Amino acid sequence: MKKYILSLAVLSLFYTKYDACAWSDPDYEYFNLFTQSIIKDKSYLPFLHSYSTRFYTDFKQSQIPDENIESWRKFFNNQLSYAETDFMVNKMSMNDLNELKKGTPNNALLTKLGTGFYQKYNEGIDYLIEAKYLEPYMKINYVESADSFYYRENSTDKNATNLDYPKTISALTSLYNAAKNPEIKQRYGYQLVRFNHYTRNYDAALQAFKTYVEPVKLKGAPYFMSLDQLAGAQRGLQMNSDANWNFFQVFMNSKSRKESAFVSMKLSDTASFNNILKRAGTNEEKNMGYFLLGYEDFTNPIPIMEKMFDINPDSEILKVMAVRSINELERSYLPTYYYASDNGNNSTVQKSTSSTTTDPAKAETPEVKEKGLSFWQKIVRFFKKLFGIKSDPTTENSKADQSDDELLDNPNRIPFYTKNQSYYYDEKQKDFLDDLEKFTEKTKAKSKDEYWQIADAYLKFLKKDYKASTEILEDIKTNNPEYLEEIKRMKVLNDIVSQPKITAEYENHLMKDYAEYFVEKEVKKDSTQSDYDSYYSPVPSTASFLKDVLANRYFLQGEDGKSFLMSNKLSDLQYNPNSNLVKSVEDFYRKPNKSQFEQQIIAKNINDVGNIDAFFSVIYGDRAMRMADFEKAKSYYQKAQSFTGIPRLNYEWTENNQKVTPRQYAGAEYNGFKNVSNLIFGHNVWESFESADNISMEAEDYSAFPFIKNSMNKLELSDALIQLKKIGSGKDEKAAQANQLIGNLLYNTSILGYYREVFVMDIDNSNGGKYDFWNTDKKTPYQYYYKNFLDSSYIEPNNFDLAINYYKKALDLSANKDQKARVLFQMASAEQGKYYQYEAKNPSKIDYSDPKYSEKSDAYQIQLNDIKNQKYRTYFAILKSQYADAEVTKNLMGSCSYFSYFMK
Repeated sequence: MKKYILSLAVLSLFYTKYDACAWSDPDYEYFNLFTQSIIKDKSYLPFLHSYSTRFYTDFKQSQIPDENIESWRKFFNNQLSYAETDFMVNKMSMNDLNELKKGTPNNALLTKLGTGFYQKYNEGIDYLIEAKYLEPYMKINYVESADSFYYRENSTDKNATNLDYPKTISALTSLYNAAKNPEIKQRYGYQLVRFNHYTRNYDAALQAFKTYVEPVKLKGAPYFMSLDQLAGAQRGLQMNSDANWNFFQVFMNSKSRKESAFVSMKLSDTASFNNILKRAGTNEEKNMGYFLLGYEDFTNPIPIMEKMFDINPDSEILKVMAVRSINELERSYLPTYYYASDNGNNSTVQKSTSSTTTDPAKAETPEVKEKGLSFWQKIVRFFKKLFGIKSDPTTENSKADQSDDELLDNPNRIPFYTKNQSYYYDEKQKDFLDDLEKFTEKTKAKSKDEYWQIADAYLKFLKKDYKASTEILEDIKTNNPEYLEEIKRMKVLNDIVSQPKITAEYENHLMKDYAEYFVEKEVKKDSTQSDYDSYYSPVPSTASFLKDVLANRYFLQGEDGKSFLMSNKLSDLQYNPNSNLVKSVEDFYRKPNKSQFEQQIIAKNINDVGNIDAFFSVIYGDRAMRMADFEKAKSYYQKAQSFTGIPRLNYEWTENNQKVTPRQYAGAEYNGFKNVSNLIFGHNVWESFESADNISMEAEDYSAFPFIKNSMNKLELSDALIQLKKIGSGKDEKAAQANQLIGNLLYNTSILGYYREVFVMDIDNSNGGKYDFWNTDKKTPYQYYYKNFLDSSYIEPNNFDLAINYYKKALDLSANKDQKARVLFQMASAEQGKYYQYEAKNPSKIDYSDPKYSEKSDAYQIQLNDIKNQKYRTYFAILKSQYADAEVTKNLMGSCSYFSYFMK
């Protein structure tokens, strides 16, 4: 038995051609500003644009009317509502209907209708009783074949073969002959066709359709339900062309079966839609055939739309094609995030240290050959290479490669791409927008539907012609509530995005006229939704887009604090505490006389961080410490003594939910300010960030410095450093030791050190974005706004020369050979950090698709190794040439593999 199963985890990597992440949902990655579902014929809702699912699903199923229910409602002379009819036909039990037949109804709905209801509609009720008896069996029996693609477990479900075939056929035939009402007669014919189809008596199914369905001469819901079954039987007989044509007829004439008919057409005939066009006789059939052809092959739908326009410019399915095209443009022009990068790399994060026993930041081998690629990008490329899938160069660096002049280089541009590298945008996309605009302008002149005017206004919005867009919207006259809502939304968009500067007066205008887009309403959680679900980002919306516009405007105006708080909480600063941004946020926090918009929309994100003044002071003090300005740090730490701890949350998972509570720091636990161990002045025994500090670190001799306590808060720590600095200005051995201790602290709190978390607003040394070696020369990687603040990371990089300079003083003043060897090793380690910074700023630009990729990568790595050895091995070389016999050197060779490798 041939069974071919490819891991879903692998397949999911290629499900979409524009995003490598298997967990990514492309339908959540752009702003849905143009509502696709405003089309009037809701039966086409499944055929709107979607990448996440086979068919569009963002609507309630009740929006698509079921013609079978409508037919039954008409049969009962509209005595029942649509919902009541649906309940009777699809949900009511057979017993309830039998009780009605006996004259003793117990069901509330049937009781309301009264016993006379059966006498009036007895043929219909009797049919429903028979149909409900058959329904559990109306499934085709699955037959395992040698070529089945996947296994199916044994099923105990009923299927049509469980019924006595001759007895069932006889009963249905008898009921058919006895029925007087033509529609009911045809429904029995439908059951005969379906039963034969599901028992695989395909020839009998075809005959049943000719004998029992066609002669009734009705073309309502029962007819097309029967035609659907006939087509299925024809497919079973390999009559694919006829099956496909009949499925096509079902697609055209049914409201609720379009989705299933479309799938059936695809299964029936690989050239399905081209063959349908060949058979199409009427304009309606040709129009529908063009629609299906354009829907299936969406590379450039406009030529197909032109053909549809020639047939009927008022066609509803032409609107579906147009809205799909508009949605495709939205995905290119309105991504939910802008990602900044340098040197054309996929990620601003080039190298990060990890919390493994051997830290890659110091490892010599294996060398990383694919600079700038995330783990998942490497996985995708591996499988593409494995399966021979060629990369599309326009998609390979999605969400990257954005130069400053391509986006928002003047405040009159709205914050979406002009040349978007996301997904597969290129110059053709701009041409597509131009062509679609021309088509829309032509169609709105011919069609009576205001939809085309709205579409034209929206396309002009995308082209940033806000004045023309607004003028079109002002002239539209319509009573359609969905159209009116879209028009209203677009007027707001044009107003806000065309505003070059956001002033206090304009903020007042926003609160007066558009508060509904900015004042968040309390969202009641669905009973099936967990706290986990509601914690993550909502569906992108008009409101979230407008907030991005304002965040970008504030960013361009130099109001970084306001820009940040449009999308983030104050507490988020703890994750990327870069100084300039923190200062701007603090300035806004302290701003007097805030406007109503600033108070209600922006300042609400100044959330609980304990004492806010102390929170800011810790961040400033930490930065001063990283810059070795201990006096300045002390002045800030003096203001931070009420700091209660870095604001973190604890997550407790239960079976169906999670409990989120603020983290409470234990008495002896490091909380961002207190309980710093004196080992911060020591040196590491081995590279293990996961081990306890007393295992990884070893204290120096602090006996000459009694002010270094076993455990200190940051104020005490800064004071100790001030005293060490003063002692270090001397010329004796004690001064040498003081300088060594300062150098140790600066190195130990750098990206390479065991205590790397202490001055970057973190609570432990585990891996994180703030430990990245950045490949940017900019002061900040945030180019447009701070919406993706937590998805990226940036704090000012370490200045390893600060530690090296203190070590130099210690080296010059010390007369102890072992101490000099220790200091030189520490200087060499800091110099390693300088190399990693150089490497991150000079990533490989070799394209993975280059046939000589491996050869060129190896050559590039050799070049890096030469640079490393020539420019960043100064202190290793001195240690090797002058201190190889020192006891410290011998011990280091035994505990440090990369040092041992170098010394050989």
